[in-house]
Amino acid sequence: MILDSFRLDGKVALITGTSRGLGQGAAVALAEAGADLALLDRSPAQETADKVQALGRRTHMIEQDLLTATPQELDESIQSVVDALGRIDILVNNAGIIRRAPLLEHSASDWEDVLAINLDAVFHLSQAAAKRYVAQGGGKIINIASMLSFQGGILVPGYTASKHAVAGITKAFANELAAHGVNVNAVAPGYIATENTAPIRADEARETSILARIPAGRWGTPEDLQGPFVFLASPASDYLNGAIIPVDGGWLVR
Repeated sequence: MILDSFRLDGKVALITGTSRGLGQGAAVALAEAGADLALLDRSPAQETADKVQALGRRTHMIEQDLLTATPQELDESIQSVVDALGRIDILVNNAGIIRRAPLLEHSASDWEDVLAINLDAVFHLSQAAAKRYVAQGGGKIINIASMLSFQGGILVPGYTASKHAVAGITKAFANELAAHGVNVNAVAPGYIATENTAPIRADEARETSILARIPAGRWGTPEDLQGPFVFLASPASDYLNGAIIPVDGGWLVR
């Protein structure tokens, strides 16, 4: 049955940034599909863990700040998943931050912080997971791209740079890892109603202009991403490599 290819029974997934929003939605979706979950966040994502455990899945909590974590510490976090849950099959690089300021006022610290979490941590965690995947003969890496992987945006030069780079390393990793049975792909959320987009939604003129361009006529929700997450984590996507999948209500084609 085709639906069986979407099952994740016996699989273990690590998701970063899981206390709310897209990360929590992804965790619940993968748990509903059968996976056990490792939840990495700078503070314990207890609400998400409770939701996962209520589905009968195991959880492993990793408290880590991706802004300051070293490559060695990130490798140790990947190993802790193997030690606690027996293996690792899926990595979802969800954690991200955004800092808004006009280009001429954008501080060096904001630039560095955004790149550290949105790009450096993605690279190091993916590299560490890939080493285990190659040894075991396969695995999945799912990155979070953005509409700003395709466009320039305004007031967010660091975020735009990081999301263009995430799209690039998704393709670069896919080129090297596909032959090892490892799938590396990304989802590019459109305008999703989360904490990150709260300042935009609070700007009436900006929100009106955004909604006018979205053919679906609404902001997305974390639930809109759950299907793509399960697809990319499952055997159903075994021949998909280096794809950047927009989930945007039609924003890019308008």
